[in-house]
Amino acid sequence: MRVAQVIGAAVLIVVGTVWTFQGYGTLKGSFMTGSPVWFWIGLACVAAGVVVLVLAFVGSRGSAPPRT
Repeated sequence: MRVAQVIGAAVLIVVGTVWTFQGYGTLKGSFMTGSPVWFWIGLACVAAGVVVLVLAFVGSRGSAPPRT
């Protein structure tokens, strides 16, 4: 489960970064270029990816069964 969360978070961060740069106008060649809507959507995806990544590492600490 933790591996899936880390992969999902990485995808969110990478896609969000691309969308942010396209919305800002740095990456050219798309209908998203220069659109502030995609800038904010990209930032939201990056933020969500960071939250999922943090939860993947912090949340997994207490889920392990106790050793006997």
